Amino acid sequence: MLYLATLPEGELSSVAKVSALYGVSRNHMVKVVNQLVKLGYLQSQRGKHGGIRLACAPDAINIGQVIRELEGNLDGIDCHSPVCHIISVCLLKGALKDAMNAFLGVMDGYSLQDLLANRDELVQVFGELIPTLTIAADDNDF
Repeated sequence: MLYLATLPEGELSSVAKVSALYGVSRNHMVKVVNQLVKLGYLQSQRGKHGGIRLACAPDAINIGQVIRELEGNLDGIDCHSPVCHIISVCLLKGALKDAMNAFLGVMDGYSLQDLLANRDELVQVFGELIPTLTIAADDNDF
């Protein structure tokens, strides 16, 4: 979303380009993009001139909320798989829950717009990376 927020308004990008920019697999990025589309943060357009873009203004996107909606388990630890033998007396789970709540509390204070305070620098870095990327010619999957 950070990269998409640096694009001129209305400009589309591709899943292939975004996954290459961040060095993550295209398959993983497709899953993330699909979730972000379902949640209303991104718009996707299929076809030859298709792509993805932000669906709303960066100042309307709260980072803490995005994390909560994207992450299925924010407990920090799963004490039941496999079952932990000290679960009845362990205080780690409570400490991790407090830490996660503190983290999310901080992230709630940021919008995507806040993370664009150095937009010009981001655009420059993305611009330097794009020519070095190898992106398939058929990258307009959405």
